[in-house]
Amino acid sequence: MTDLAILFEHPAWFVPLFDALDRRGVNYRALRSEGDFDPADGYAPAPLVLNRMAMSAFLRDAEHPIFWTGALLSHWERAGARVVNGSPALAIDTSKARQLSLLAGLGLAIPATRVVHRAADVAAAADAVGFPLVVKANIGGAGAGIVRFDSRDELRAAIADGGLPTSIDGVLLVQDYVPARDGTITRIETLDRAYLYAIDIAGGGAFDLCPADACQVPGSAITMRAAEPPAALRDAAEAIARAAHLDLGGIEVMIDDRDGIARFYDINALSNFVARPLDVLGWDPHERLVDRLLGWIGETR
Repeated sequence: MTDLAILFEHPAWFVPLFDALDRRGVNYRALRSEGDFDPADGYAPAPLVLNRMAMSAFLRDAEHPIFWTGALLSHWERAGARVVNGSPALAIDTSKARQLSLLAGLGLAIPATRVVHRAADVAAAADAVGFPLVVKANIGGAGAGIVRFDSRDELRAAIADGGLPTSIDGVLLVQDYVPARDGTITRIETLDRAYLYAIDIAGGGAFDLCPADACQVPGSAITMRAAEPPAALRDAAEAIARAAHLDLGGIEVMIDDRDGIARFYDINALSNFVARPLDVLGWDPHERLVDRLLGWIGETR
């Protein structure tokens, strides 16, 4: 039987991981998120499954597999598979509202936010938050579904004209626009609930950022560099990963330039490693990931 199955949607993002697995001689199957499954069988494709479903899948296909994947992973878990970034992590990944609640529950600072499901409630939520603000899709990806509004009149015009962003689950976040110090956010990557590395990302307006390597396009103003966040932020990222059941993924934080407070705002269970890792980090995190996957494979035997 195959030792490892990898469920993925994007056709190109995971080539470096597949190459690293091939170099190490790992017995794995790469499964595209398509087709069907029988909820009456007891089938799982491997004892260990790595979930690599991207929330940005809806940008590439209107018939996206995000919610289908939730049912599939639950089925495989009931069939006995150990799923890396399984159902609990996916539940967090598919809701920025859940993420913010988790972050605040850990005592961490977040941007002031109100969660709504009706356009009619956005104006009152905005009055509670204040301007400038952003309206965000609850399920987004690659910076999609985020619009900034600088005044009440501007927002009300968008509401009247149907110009608000939309979310595939119908939920929106009305959130304080946080001016990130130096226009930079820090993305802290974790593996097995432990700090792996961090990068500083600049040039995306502090909310329209796409740090995944496959999202980099010619002429992009986004820059990435290795970072060494203070111990308090590293410890916080590890606490978030534990609370979110995050086996692998990134946590995003920015320093509010108004008061110097570190505000956490995003948890990414699908977090691609930095582009050109040897140039940016001096080492390849895919090798560390394969090491841990081999450990998890051993634990399933």
